[in-house]
Amino acid sequence: MYSVGERVDPFNRELSGDGNAGERHGLGAPGVLLTLFMLKTDINLDIEKQSFPAVMNMPSHPIPDLSAFVRTVDLGSFAAVGAETGLTASGVSRIVTRLERRLGVALLHRTTRRLVLTQEGETFLAHARSILAAVEAAEADVASVHGRPRGPIRVNSGTAFARRRLARRLPQFMAQYPDIRIDLGVSDHRIDPISEQIDVTIRVGPLADSDLIAVRLGEIRRIIVGSPQYLERNGVPEQPSDLMRHNCLQLSGYARLAQWPMFEHGKPVAIPVDGTIRSDSAELLLDLALAGAGLIRLGDFLGEEALQEGRLVPLLSHCHDADPQPITALILPGRQAIPRVRAFVDFLKTNC
Repeated sequence: MYSVGERVDPFNRELSGDGNAGERHGLGAPGVLLTLFMLKTDINLDIEKQSFPAVMNMPSHPIPDLSAFVRTVDLGSFAAVGAETGLTASGVSRIVTRLERRLGVALLHRTTRRLVLTQEGETFLAHARSILAAVEAAEADVASVHGRPRGPIRVNSGTAFARRRLARRLPQFMAQYPDIRIDLGVSDHRIDPISEQIDVTIRVGPLADSDLIAVRLGEIRRIIVGSPQYLERNGVPEQPSDLMRHNCLQLSGYARLAQWPMFEHGKPVAIPVDGTIRSDSAELLLDLALAGAGLIRLGDFLGEEALQEGRLVPLLSHCHDADPQPITALILPGRQAIPRVRAFVDFLKTNC
């Protein structure tokens, strides 16, 4: 069993063994009946207004019941879903109970402190996500048959990538797809794309295990740079150990970045660096480096313009470990089939 709100991968569990997990948990027939019932039901949602609160307000329909169950798992409580939809916690609980009665199984164990998925609930969660994604994908496909992909896309990105890549590429995308609307959240703090329902989350660097679909967009390489003014005052580092005598601007919140990876005599070494300024903003550190405050190690896309203009100078290229890292688009399960999301990710693969 899993606590509600905990990230789980029900697909791996369901497909293990003899491949009949749904039947083992008694969900085979109800799942088929539910799907058939949905196919017979007239679903008339405006794709541009597709949202969980709107779906929840559709009475006597299996879709809001599925939505209530999935969002309860994602947010961890009936109260959180109620706050999102304008319903009471007891009202959301009754919706989930109605779904359980229809299926004939308990999906959640309810205690005074938390909600916990039953094994049946864990298995059904995978089907519920697939059904909701399929409905939205089908509507989007129909909506785009006689025209271009249309509707909203929720995107999240770090500040540096958003400013240096997305801001410069999005006008081209919008000219190509004028009926798509982008809601872009920019933050250097990690968010939970599932609970916040972010269609596409762009990440630079290594990824943690996730149920999200990962699409590689490219890679970045790290560079060490300084301004001509700083180097004139403090000298040019010639070997890795020289860095310990320089003011090195550091990105806070990432312990591994306090040591800069280098090569000495062909062997990797980590040089501990220190400086007078730390910040959680790579953009701010770049501005400080441009102003002559110190040396900085940053992603190549962040400093490419200043390097081309000679406002920054590359350093220790012969012995620095550029540490290539992937740029990845993380997509909510099922959303990759939606034309507007597919168009956006394809555009990023080509242009970012």
